[in-house]
Amino acid sequence: MTDLTDLTIAEARDGLSNREFSAVELADAHIAAMEQGRLLNAFVTETPERALQDAERSDGRLKAGDGRPLEGIPLGIKDLFCTQGVLTTASSHILDGFVPTYESTVTANLWRDGAAMLGKLNCDEFAMGSSNETSHYGPVDNPWRRNGANTSLVPGGSSGGSAAAVAARLCPGATATDTGGSIRQPATFTGTVGIKPTYGRVSRWGIVAFASSLDQAGPITRDVRDAAIMLQSMAGHDAKDTTSVDVPVPDYEAALTGDIRGLRVGIPGEYRMEGMPGEIESLWATGVEWLKAAGAEVVDVSLPHTKYALPAYYIVAPAEASSNLARYDGVRYGLRVPGEDIVDMYENTRAAGFGAEVRRRVLIGTYVLSAGYYDAYYVKAQKVRTLIKRDFEQAFENVDVMLTPTTPNAAFAPGEITDPVTMYLNDIFTVTVNMAGLPGISVPAGLSSEGLPLGLQFIGKAFDESTLFRAAGVLEQAAGFDAQPGKWWA
Repeated sequence: MTDLTDLTIAEARDGLSNREFSAVELADAHIAAMEQGRLLNAFVTETPERALQDAERSDGRLKAGDGRPLEGIPLGIKDLFCTQGVLTTASSHILDGFVPTYESTVTANLWRDGAAMLGKLNCDEFAMGSSNETSHYGPVDNPWRRNGANTSLVPGGSSGGSAAAVAARLCPGATATDTGGSIRQPATFTGTVGIKPTYGRVSRWGIVAFASSLDQAGPITRDVRDAAIMLQSMAGHDAKDTTSVDVPVPDYEAALTGDIRGLRVGIPGEYRMEGMPGEIESLWATGVEWLKAAGAEVVDVSLPHTKYALPAYYIVAPAEASSNLARYDGVRYGLRVPGEDIVDMYENTRAAGFGAEVRRRVLIGTYVLSAGYYDAYYVKAQKVRTLIKRDFEQAFENVDVMLTPTTPNAAFAPGEITDPVTMYLNDIFTVTVNMAGLPGISVPAGLSSEGLPLGLQFIGKAFDESTLFRAAGVLEQAAGFDAQPGKWWA
């Protein structure tokens, strides 16, 4: 029998339904993999007892013929999602010891549909980072290695723990969040599939906030079908989230028809950046040919304000972060560092509790919101955001989806990028999607000259994830990406 940890969510679902193995056996296999994979530092909290209890209940339901959509499927949960009774820290020292008394809507939906929790996954502190090097619990190690080398590589961020765990077969799927590319970039770096849904498609309630107008939850999985299955359970209207949109959730798995004949695919010229590596350009061109061969029509489109997206994002996101993170002060929960008075306690707690990258973004955000600078920076950035959204709306009058690279490079080594601005450039192809509130999906499409995964990204119309899945499924089949990292950590 195939190693149970090699099964996709769809394969595991079918195997459980056919009684080929039990949910407890499936959970046991992933618990063993999780323990063997601790060198990766993907999990910050393991919940094996919870996973087995969930699995036992699932076996009972499966035996009774009462299985739900994710019955018995063990999942990893990014440490940004509040989980009732389970430590939730956003990988930050300032949330030490915080055990929520409530469940995020996303995880509640997953448990409602029968999934089991393996544990909480490492991430950049408060989701601020592009490499998973800012976590209080230390960096996550990418399971991939360059050809002929054993040097550590970053898995991308902020959802690096989610991506690394899925790529390393520690879990078949994981929740993640994307504020400026934090699902799609780590998916590319690890050879996995990651979808950032339309803003408002998935509830943000119970997710530790970074930038509230940009954050959106989605899944990281090993293939497109699994992403469709997970998003089906995660999505839906939530009255507790005022930004949640009350629109029907289509059958995403049914959208994987394999037929894109007549689909109009836009190629934005502004994504051909100066200095783009030749292998990225070549993979993009190959992707275009795959889609043409499948019957799609390729159309050149223009997104003229793309060049302003990254600087505008790094004004809007820190501004919202400085507001959201003001609630962490040592008074009610998490870390408390005593002081001579309450103001001193605030200062001591925040200085000790926040890492360097979080402090940097809070300072930037506070600055751009301050008197005298609000109009010059924040208001202007929001105007640029409106122009970026308008660019997409005009382009989507003529095309159904757009195809772009996901990242400007493959995974790099920890410490290789020390300049914050250079690090921020990793999001250059992804932030526009968040600024416009659109859905985007990254699909592994090839290997770099050093043997590392590279991905291509589809961008879709608002609330049209179905077309994204349809196009992504065809690209995935054409690419035939089946490379895996060697299990050096086990």
